[in-house]
Amino acid sequence: MPDVTNQVILITGANRGQGKVIAEHLATLGARVVIGARNYDSAREVAAEIGEDHAYPVQLDVTQESEWKAAVDEVVKAFGTIDVLVNNAGALTRKPFTDLTPEDYQHMINVNQLGVFMGMQAVTPYMEKQQKGSIINNVSVSAFAPIPQSSAYAATKASVVAMSKAAAVEMGQKGIRVNMIHPGGIETEMATEGQGVPDAYQSVPLGRIGQPEEIASAAAFLASDESSYCTGTEIVVDGGMTLGS
Repeated sequence: MPDVTNQVILITGANRGQGKVIAEHLATLGARVVIGARNYDSAREVAAEIGEDHAYPVQLDVTQESEWKAAVDEVVKAFGTIDVLVNNAGALTRKPFTDLTPEDYQHMINVNQLGVFMGMQAVTPYMEKQQKGSIINNVSVSAFAPIPQSSAYAATKASVVAMSKAAAVEMGQKGIRVNMIHPGGIETEMATEGQGVPDAYQSVPLGRIGQPEEIASAAAFLASDESSYCTGTEIVVDGGMTLGS
């Protein structure tokens, strides 16, 4: 089992869905998880559920550079370090290509693309000082196998892949690893839209939709020294959905 004991791990969008489960899982492995969320009250509730010995809430709207700086500074002041960043927060607007507005596209750029960029920039100086750090970008299989009515979403996710790989090349000599997780269909409110699991997942090679815990396990591996020789790595967690079968 990956060892993340006493690591300080900041997770964005950690008040619900995959982010919350990632935080819960890493906490059970001994990490100090920082619950980043745009809704601070929600972050506090999740931190209380996990327990104050293992969880700490911060206000963090990933589209605001000032909030990134404030959140990272607060974490370092509280714990003296920041070992891992999990860029998990994301937005999905599903519309036919011809119905997308520039405003729709810009919103997804702001959250999915610029949010990740600003987060990586915010933590890098601290990780560079300690000559060690792990950045985990929770991306999507849509980066290379787009789902219908998701052109803007897919474009922002593909950009994160290119950025992550370029950053991995540049920051490896500084001891900073940058890796990616590509979830397929995962049973969260974002994926099911409150309508239950679509029957289509029965045709996935593993015959089911994925669970958030399976993304959390991948995150734990990339956060730990078990992945110490991995950077620029892409872990696909999709039950075989993108194999084309």
